[in-house]
Amino acid sequence: MPGAAIPEGNRGFTVNAPSTAAEVFVTPKLFERIVQSPQNLIAIDTPNASDVLAQFRLLALRTGQSVYYWQAEAGITSLREREMRVPGSKRVTDALRYILQSMQFGVYLFTDYAEHLRAPNIGLLRQISRIRSGNGRKVVFVGQQVHLPEGLDELVERIVHLEVGMSRPRLRDGRWVT
Repeated sequence: MPGAAIPEGNRGFTVNAPSTAAEVFVTPKLFERIVQSPQNLIAIDTPNASDVLAQFRLLALRTGQSVYYWQAEAGITSLREREMRVPGSKRVTDALRYILQSMQFGVYLFTDYAEHLRAPNIGLLRQISRIRSGNGRKVVFVGQQVHLPEGLDELVERIVHLEVGMSRPRLRDGRWVT
């Protein structure tokens, strides 16, 4: 429904998701949460974007989910089948238009996006955020302290990946604690 208002309770909220470096952050539970989110724009704040991308790739390979990654030099590529590329999607504007017009479900990951968040692309992101169809298309920004232009923050669900340091267990009052 174009122009549909997002209920006030579902606008731009943040959820913290702690994990250790050895722990897997991208799990089927996290993926399901992304897919079920009322927002179509998701921001994952993480200190280690490359690890998160590698974990999304493993999830796509193991589960067969439609997960794609945008890169300036390659455009949109499938994380499940590396050879599968979307032709003509090297520019962010073209990639966002493809996502907007696609009829298939998909989770689209963006990492090097900061310089591309300007006028025409912001309009396309707003349109994507208003999509309310059964075949979800989610645009996920992955990076350290994801900053989006004013006006987009309320349309984004934020997931904060907190790396909990691997501390050695110690004995306290007769019990091992970390």
